[in-house]
Amino acid sequence: MFPIYKKELQSFFYTPFAYAITALFMLLFSYMFGNYIADIEESNTIIFSFTLIFYDIIFFFMFLIPILTMRTFADERKFGTEVLLMSSPISVFKIVMGKFLANVTVFIFMIAGSALFPILTVLNGEIVVSQLICAYIGFFFWGVMFITLGMLISSFTENSIIAAIIGELIMFVFLFIDDFSRSPFIAQYPKLQSVIYSFAAQPRFAYFSQGFIRLSDLVFFISAIIVFLSWTYISIEKRRWNRG
Repeated sequence: MFPIYKKELQSFFYTPFAYAITALFMLLFSYMFGNYIADIEESNTIIFSFTLIFYDIIFFFMFLIPILTMRTFADERKFGTEVLLMSSPISVFKIVMGKFLANVTVFIFMIAGSALFPILTVLNGEIVVSQLICAYIGFFFWGVMFITLGMLISSFTENSIIAAIIGELIMFVFLFIDDFSRSPFIAQYPKLQSVIYSFAAQPRFAYFSQGFIRLSDLVFFISAIIVFLSWTYISIEKRRWNRG
């Protein structure tokens, strides 16, 4: 697994890719941070929870996750390296986990830079620490869940652009599924509404951003991560068997 992990990290950090996507994330976070400061400029002391920033950033962050994951398996097919990967003695489980951990490492690298903003806030005001910690935990699990979803979609195609577009669309469905469940038509069917709402990720993230960690929300994100990784494993294993 480590050789796959190392290879993937090199493809991210030995090229401008990881730094470019991190710069985009920092630009978005800076924009949100500046807007929030402007909204409370009438106060001499800044009491920061970062709740609104994380609420806003998840919408724009939806454009970055598919970019991060689109090459995971699609480029292996496109450039013919999948044959070498499939014929190697490394198990499919280790291949999937190596690529998964590499993507998560880049994701951590991205969000680590945003720690600068809480530090700046502490120097000039106050932070609601419990909300900040919970917001980061929720944002981490939210991001990892969609990383695994992006990897699954990338395993279905050899075109990374198509993988990014499809991933974008499906992630937006997950983002707004709670609004859909509350629509007048769905509201007529309470049982259906309950089933649809159970797949909603945003309300669960909302609890984290408000400073609450519920076991049910942790189970939801961890279960989704395991399911998407399992499906990715099955998808790649099937391709290996088809190749004989």
